[in-house]
Amino acid sequence: MTNLMPVTGWIPPDWAVVLIMGGAFLLVAAGAVVWVIFFHKARRRRRKRREHSRPLGTTLAQTGGLPPIRPGEKPPPPPPTSFP
Repeated sequence: MTNLMPVTGWIPPDWAVVLIMGGAFLLVAAGAVVWVIFFHKARRRRRKRREHSRPLGTTLAQTGGLPPIRPGEKPPPPPPTSFP
């Protein structure tokens, strides 16, 4: 009768560590959700759209079309690139 194991609680010792880690994870996840809900929305601000009264740029038709064709000189080739 002396071979009985003492009763230490209703949770086995191996599962106690798993439950503590799971509870800590859930606590951190809940804190992150609360932060996103309350504090992240407060930073969002709606921007007022202003009417831009700037004139539009000139078109090619207004400036006289494309520039004249360049002489037959070809541009120099790009320098070779080396990859390590």
